[in-house]
Amino acid sequence: MVTKQKAVLEQELLDDYRVGDFFIETPKRTILGKGVFLQVPSKEDCANQLVSLPKKVASTLKKAKEQGHPHPIVTGAVPFDSCKKACLHVPNSVHFAPSYQHEERGQVSSTPIAVDKLISVPAPEQYMEGVAQGIKRIRSGELDKIVISRSLELSLTESVNIPQLLRNLAYQNKRGYTFSTNIEFEEQVKTLIGASPELLVLRQGMQAIANPLAGSRPRSKDPIEDQRRAEELLSSPKDLHEHAVVVETVANALRPFLKNMEVPEKPSLVTTETMWHLSTVVKGELLDADISSLDLAVALQPTPAVCGAPTEKARQAISEIEPFDRGFFTGMVGWCDADGDGEWVVTIRCAEANGQSLRLFAGAGVVGESKPEEELAETGAKFQTMLRAMGVNTEQFKDI
Repeated sequence: MVTKQKAVLEQELLDDYRVGDFFIETPKRTILGKGVFLQVPSKEDCANQLVSLPKKVASTLKKAKEQGHPHPIVTGAVPFDSCKKACLHVPNSVHFAPSYQHEERGQVSSTPIAVDKLISVPAPEQYMEGVAQGIKRIRSGELDKIVISRSLELSLTESVNIPQLLRNLAYQNKRGYTFSTNIEFEEQVKTLIGASPELLVLRQGMQAIANPLAGSRPRSKDPIEDQRRAEELLSSPKDLHEHAVVVETVANALRPFLKNMEVPEKPSLVTTETMWHLSTVVKGELLDADISSLDLAVALQPTPAVCGAPTEKARQAISEIEPFDRGFFTGMVGWCDADGDGEWVVTIRCAEANGQSLRLFAGAGVVGESKPEEELAETGAKFQTMLRAMGVNTEQFKDI
């Protein structure tokens, strides 16, 4: 059990957060990074960009040590498209504290963010057409699964209070991974902020853990209905198939790096404030101590949970169906230290914040048995993580 003293330490980190800092709270720890000691070199280049990233990170950490940094770690985010530029750096200072996700939290701000305009990209009808296209490709044998996403573009009446939004996310999401970090996207510096339920990979010593999620149901305020939805998810052939595709791909990606792998035969349930998810925890021991958390993350990214299967065919189909650039959505956010330890989280339930604009994202896994209207409803439910933290009343908008 986390002590009151430890909880105060975590609260201090949250209180000390300023726009531009790196912040992440996980079930194991809280990290706050301030300033930029060194940037990890990155450029928009498809020539082995993702493959070379662990080497660039290792080199940057070594250089930081040589330049006098006492305990360098690399923090930041990597985009969905491996051809795009990653935003990773060594902070000037890094502060650690235990997580206190299971302790009593403070009050969520009751001041709502005032939305002047909300636009769904694509529009709901177009999104369902995109899902139908994905289903057609699956039934033709081209794909096993594809994830089709949409975004909400919000224009606000005043600049968003990012520290308060981060605090609301941390207080409302008592499990999972709350994060904020600066990114560069479309030649603008923005804040990537969110509360992801999904661990891509954790590396601690010689142990590695991945926790893919796939298959979802929205939560209900009625306890009886909520439990019915959970039980339905656990027995749904469509969702179990979708989940099995993801777990098999994750396990196959990790096998070259791990021994004594544990892959449960059946998924379990995990819950957030807004969703039920099918979950499988994959564990193993590293074959070599030189394998870093980023080596493992790069081998996994993107998983079928956010892209599809086969990966490259699904990624190409996404580029043809989705009418927007995902940017860092469905990429990864996290950290890696000089020993190779680290945590990388799938960047979902998130938004890009910049002044008086916010761009939210949500996606749904599509298989042959999917129904476009159900996938639309699923994305609408997933938007609620951010919308609830913002205090946005969505009844006035039709496109959610």
